Amino acid sequence: MRLLMLGGTEFVGRAVTDAALARGWDVTVFHRGRHAPPPGARTLTGDRTAGERGLAALAESVQDWDLVVDTWSGAPAAVRDAARLLSGRAGRFSYVSSRSVYAHPAAPGLDEDGPLVAGASPDDGAGVPYDRAKRGGELAALDAFGDRALLARAGLIIGPGENIGRLPWWLSRIARGGPVIAPGRPGTELQYIDARDLAAWILDAAAGGLHGAYNTVSRPGHTTTGELLESCVRVTGSDAELCWTEPEVLLAAGVEPWTDLPVWLPPGELYDTLHRGDSTRAYAAGLRCRPAAETVADTWTWLCGLGGVAPRRPDRPAVGLDPRLEAKLLAL
Repeated sequence: MRLLMLGGTEFVGRAVTDAALARGWDVTVFHRGRHAPPPGARTLTGDRTAGERGLAALAESVQDWDLVVDTWSGAPAAVRDAARLLSGRAGRFSYVSSRSVYAHPAAPGLDEDGPLVAGASPDDGAGVPYDRAKRGGELAALDAFGDRALLARAGLIIGPGENIGRLPWWLSRIARGGPVIAPGRPGTELQYIDARDLAAWILDAAAGGLHGAYNTVSRPGHTTTGELLESCVRVTGSDAELCWTEPEVLLAAGVEPWTDLPVWLPPGELYDTLHRGDSTRAYAAGLRCRPAAETVADTWTWLCGLGGVAPRRPDRPAVGLDPRLEAKLLAL
C-alpha cells in the first residue's frame, strides 16, 4: 500500500505513519517541516494554510497513492483543498474526525446516526469552533471522495506521543508522590482510544475498503478512573496516595473538569457525551483496544525518554491542577 500522510510527525499522525512503515508500506509524509519526519518515509514540504501555493509540492509530485490520511482540526479549507487536489490521484481518503461533531448533548449510547452540528464553511477562517471545524472537514472529504471517504470519529485519544498533556500530566503529578487529588470515584467508567489502536484500525479499514462514519473509541467502561490512576502509581513506582474526592467538593472549590483534572468529568450530559458513546460499528469492523495498563506503561516509558517533559501543541491550553488549589483541597 502507498500511503500519503498529511501531517504525520506528531501524535496521531505519527502513530499512523509508524504503523504503516512497520507494515512495509510505502509512506509519504506531507508536512510543514517543523518536526523531523519518521525514518523511512518520503517527505514533501508545504503549508496547508497557504492555499494552493502551500500545496505546490503535492501538485508537482508525480506519485499516486492508495490511501490519504488527514488529521486536520482547523478551518476546513485545508481539508477541502487537499482532498480536491488528490481525489483523482488517491484511492481512498481517511479523515480523523471527532465525536464532537454530534450535536450537544449527545445521549448515552449515541451511534453514528445521531444528530450532527452544522459544518463550518471552507471559507471560514481561523477561530472556527472545534466541533464545526471537524464536521466541515468531514463534509469536505465526502465532497471530494464520496464513498471512498472514511470518517474516523475518535473520542478521547491518549498514548505515547500525546501532545495535549492529559495522561502525561497525571503521570508526572503521580511520579512526584505524596497525596494526590483523585476525582470522583474509582469505579467511574472511562472511554478513550490509544492513538496506536486508532492508527491500526484506520489502516486496516482502508485496506478493507470501508467508508462512511465510525465512532472509533473504546467501549464505555474499557477502563475506570481508578484503574487508570492506579496504573500510573504502579508504573512510576512512586509513593503517591490517591485521595478520592467527590465531584461536588471539587466543583465548589473551582476545579475545572477536563482541564484542571484531565480526563475527568462529573456525572451529567458532558460525561455521557464523552464517556458513554456507542462504538459497536467500529468493533464489528475490527477495532481492538489494548488494556489501559499497557497504554499507561508505554506512555511513561516514552515520557521518561524525553526527560519527563512532553511536547505540547501551541494551539491547545495547558492542562493540570494548580498545586496551590490541590493543597487547599487536600487540607479540607
